[in-house]
Amino acid sequence: MRFRPRGFTLVELLVVIAIIGVLVSLLLPAVQSAREAARRMKCSNNIKQCALATHNYEQTFNALPPASIVNRLADGSIWTSYLGIHTRILPFIEQGNVTDRMNLDTVYGDLVNLEATGRTIDTYVCPSETNPEPLEHAVYGPIGPANYGFCMGDWYVWKGLDGNGPENRSVIGVNTLRRRWAVVTDGLSNTLLLSEVKNYQVTVRDCAGFTNISDPHNPPPPTADPLTICPEYAAGGCAYFTNAHTQWAEMSVAHIGFTTAWPPNKKTPGGPGMAFPDVDVMTRRERLGGPTYAAITSRSYHPGGVNTARCDGSVNFISSTIDGFVWRALGTMNGGEPNTQP
Repeated sequence: MRFRPRGFTLVELLVVIAIIGVLVSLLLPAVQSAREAARRMKCSNNIKQCALATHNYEQTFNALPPASIVNRLADGSIWTSYLGIHTRILPFIEQGNVTDRMNLDTVYGDLVNLEATGRTIDTYVCPSETNPEPLEHAVYGPIGPANYGFCMGDWYVWKGLDGNGPENRSVIGVNTLRRRWAVVTDGLSNTLLLSEVKNYQVTVRDCAGFTNISDPHNPPPPTADPLTICPEYAAGGCAYFTNAHTQWAEMSVAHIGFTTAWPPNKKTPGGPGMAFPDVDVMTRRERLGGPTYAAITSRSYHPGGVNTARCDGSVNFISSTIDGFVWRALGTMNGGEPNTQP
């Protein structure tokens, strides 16, 4: 007698494939979740390094790093250092070799700076960022991005060179050359220093002014409807860009900072034709002499919230559902708000 070896029937093969498909579909979310947890951990370490670098800068120079330096010269023209806070803390994240190739007393687009500013600094990029590619500037060539912005106000960022308003209410500001941690009377653990932002963020920028936002003492509440209090979100009379937070060497709040105007990841539709679900907005940029009002919202690709660093160097993950007034309180350095922060 001859025996034939028995193989799989087509039905059996299909059943096995179906079982494998079910197992993969069950396993894939767990794998993705584990990968995101690893990315979020790396992201929180990056933002902590930036916070510690700020502390080391303050200890070295007896002052916190300013967001930028802007002066009016005798002939009436405006001089700007142009290179922002990310540039100043480079030596304290083991990137002193990059700073050595730069001239901090000139614009970032100066030929002497282009080789350095074109670099992507790994500590400034979140692993969850979906578009970490350098910006290809039409004049200056590639410029590296930044996923971590310094807290630079609520709606009110800077009074401007000719303004009579108060200093901004956050730790980091323009021309704050002598500011130290002692000014943070709300407590270092209760005050935001850094938070996440997205590269290539859509921005309505260089608005000559805002219709309903001009009083530095009375910013709109975080519960207000964006389009009602700031119709400039529709880009009327403003410039429109899709490259915010793509230039770590810049000094504008749209590139190196954020404000607490809205809580993290808040949907703020706008742009030409109201085509974009998340739009930032700001008035005249700091390098033009101000004054500057801005809603530069903290955003991330992590589900449910953003990584933040406080002034004591601690890192916290804050939910997108945080109360807007609590978020505002975290952003002020001497507001005297009740200690209701998470």
